[in-house]
Amino acid sequence: MNADRSVGAQPTASAHKRFPHTSPARRALLRFGLTGAAALGATAALGTAPASAPPTPTPTSRRRPETPDDALRELAAGNLRWRTFRERHPDESPAVRQSLTSGQHPFALVLGCIDSRVPPELVFDQGLGDLMTVRSAGEVLDEAVLGSVAYGVLELDIPLVLVLGHQSCGAVKAAVEADESGERLPAHIQYIADQIAPNIDRTKEGDARVDSTIDANVRAVRARLAAEPDLAAKVTSGELAIVGARYELTTQHVHRVA
Repeated sequence: MNADRSVGAQPTASAHKRFPHTSPARRALLRFGLTGAAALGATAALGTAPASAPPTPTPTSRRRPETPDDALRELAAGNLRWRTFRERHPDESPAVRQSLTSGQHPFALVLGCIDSRVPPELVFDQGLGDLMTVRSAGEVLDEAVLGSVAYGVLELDIPLVLVLGHQSCGAVKAAVEADESGERLPAHIQYIADQIAPNIDRTKEGDARVDSTIDANVRAVRARLAAEPDLAAKVTSGELAIVGARYELTTQHVHRVA
């Protein structure tokens, strides 16, 4: 996914108001502890320091993307802000929170993995009411997941469904290892592995097999969603796009999976 615009970083909340009885140095330390951990982890993965950016006010309202292409552009722009440490954290203001009590109009639905390192609202720098998210290990589909996706598309007129896999997916790795060893996984985890198993890329070996299977699994999930009659009708009419993508932990970049 290529982004075509970038913006500045959001200013942090006033540390003095939150910590009135602490020294300036202590307040700075506390502020870093609350807001800097994610950036520090990403910096370590990249091996570079984040570039400084001027503060940018958080917008109180934005035009909702209405088409699949508009939605993709908005996600790409948000991911660019995320990976360049220029997040805006939009749509979190009191006015937006109040407006959402009467309804919601998300512009994209992200079907992603449960991995704690890949929260869609963060990696796409989106806020309240912007994204509907459905998460299952390895993006595995069952009736509850299918129903949730269908609800977002058919009831809320969401124009984009993004199937988001990610680098170093533990669910895919477990499925590959169980397939190779023949051992059963505990409890309901075996169900996850069974759903991923048909997508294992047996032309590769070792880590390459896991990595290739991550992409193959995204393609399979996307294809299954696209074959759902109600969703397929929306795709045919141009009202909906169902896109496969992958998040790289090392670069924080989201790119399409063809």
